[in-house]
Amino acid sequence: MWTGECDSMNDHDKKIKDIQSMAKRMRKKILDMALNAGATSSHFGGGLSIVDITATLYGAIMKLDEKNPEWKNRDRFILSKGHGVLGYYTALSEIGYISEDDLKTFEKDGTYLFGHPVMNRSKGIEFSNGSLGMGLSLGIGVALAGKRKNIDYKVYVLMGDGECNEGSVWEAAMAGPHYKLDNLVAILDKNNLQQTGTNSEIMSVGNLVSKWKSFGWQVFEIDGHNVPEIYDTFLSVKDQNGPVAIVANTVKGKGFSFAENNNAWHHAPLSSSQYEAALEELNN
Repeated sequence: MWTGECDSMNDHDKKIKDIQSMAKRMRKKILDMALNAGATSSHFGGGLSIVDITATLYGAIMKLDEKNPEWKNRDRFILSKGHGVLGYYTALSEIGYISEDDLKTFEKDGTYLFGHPVMNRSKGIEFSNGSLGMGLSLGIGVALAGKRKNIDYKVYVLMGDGECNEGSVWEAAMAGPHYKLDNLVAILDKNNLQQTGTNSEIMSVGNLVSKWKSFGWQVFEIDGHNVPEIYDTFLSVKDQNGPVAIVANTVKGKGFSFAENNNAWHHAPLSSSQYEAALEELNN
């Protein structure tokens, strides 16, 4: 069982290295899944932008039982930007909830690993998600249920920045401080892109840090690919007094130069030649 505690500086440094190694393995698995998906393709870019965040959560922060995905006191993770499943399923595979053989079935007939998550708690998939803007409201309810049932867990909700165009996000943003949900952490994957263009072109979300502060959240802004910064921030919010929002500045397609900040990779098939080029980058 992992509790996210750290006993010494040496232990801290080891945790960081372990998370970085996990993130690298996850990126390799994402390449394999994207190639195997073939013409069906995948949400390649948005999955890669969250890898360092999900690796940190599942590898070092969240309270989980590796032998029992449905343990009552487990921390809950909600992927509100459901198209980011490549960065979710691979994290679940790293802790043993999803097998590597099952990863090969991604987007195939008969699979339980769809292009958006479908609830399967025996595999660590907490909730279904399709339409954007739903996850934080769901997280509010789950966090409130934990409070009322006196169950000690945290709820982590990972959202997209383009998702903040949805009005339901801001209804939930009002509710978190109102109910004093100190067991709730919202993470915003701020890669500045959405399906059809940049946020500024489609619908500017403005200054997300000041917006979330104005709703009464404790807000932290981080580099969403700097593992020590991600890890230390998550540790620092374990004993918060109210809901926390972490604005993580990320790069869509992070890790592979041909996909970085390239919105063509929002949803696209990966060719064999691109796979080989990406693999070479990953191993250098």
